[in-house]
Amino acid sequence: MTKIIINEVGMRDGLQSLQTLMPTSDKKRWIDAAYAAGVRHMEVTSFVPARLLPQLADATEVVAHALTYPNLVVTALAPNLRGAQNALDAGVHRIVAPISVSAAHSQANVRRTPEEMVEEFGRMRDWRDRAGRQEVVLVAGMSTAFGCTRQGDVPLSDLCALTRLVLDAGCDQVSLGDTTGYATPGQVGEAITAVREIAGAKLQAAHFHDTRGLALVNSLVAVQHGIRELDSSLAGLGGCPFAPGASGNTVTEDMVFMLQSMGYETGIDLERLIASRELLSNALPNEPLYGYIARAGLPMNFIAPAA
Repeated sequence: MTKIIINEVGMRDGLQSLQTLMPTSDKKRWIDAAYAAGVRHMEVTSFVPARLLPQLADATEVVAHALTYPNLVVTALAPNLRGAQNALDAGVHRIVAPISVSAAHSQANVRRTPEEMVEEFGRMRDWRDRAGRQEVVLVAGMSTAFGCTRQGDVPLSDLCALTRLVLDAGCDQVSLGDTTGYATPGQVGEAITAVREIAGAKLQAAHFHDTRGLALVNSLVAVQHGIRELDSSLAGLGGCPFAPGASGNTVTEDMVFMLQSMGYETGIDLERLIASRELLSNALPNEPLYGYIARAGLPMNFIAPAA
């Protein structure tokens, strides 16, 4: 049975665009509930200045709580060297650097060109190695890999060229990100095929937004093209403050249902996962929650694959 890793990114990507500030205690309960449901990969926060993202000002405390769980891979996003240093100090297992393929998005998001961001990524790698923390995985999150609301078309040739640069900078993993919800199924397959020729086994993950209703099918195409880790967010929370119009992430519950119904192993208890949405309803009462399975319920003939 093929195992697909579900990386819950709601605690970071799901919260960063909301006007509501989720209390730290509720974030901890969210981690508790996700772990109890069987989620073993979580991107729990981002190490950025609190004045820029007050929603994630409690990054260190949230990471510390996540690290209390055994066998939980704790990931954080870091847009620069200072953020990576703080993430390393906090003890995360993986650091994702947002490296936009779109020059316009890169300037808006990190105030650097894509090439300058790769240079910063190299400095993160050097700092990690000098600190003797080679066990910490550095992920090149290739943002706006399929299109950009600021730039429009993002040529596949640009994605391939930037992938070569992040590999030269020493990345451990490559993740393709549909930051703006522009990706189409055919485009996903084409991009994975092209990037795998460059990155090989380092291309491991994909991240989709459901802006145009294609997150699930794009995720399935990614799996069919060998991707074994997918980002998603409970209740589809999410968006990018610097990508106008980009709405939420792939809904974790719907993703797990789709994959399990096809015989893939996720290690997640779907009923417990759906029940954990109540925490979001209570903590974020004014925020819309998405997802078909939570609304319609599991079919009577659904049988989850045995672990």
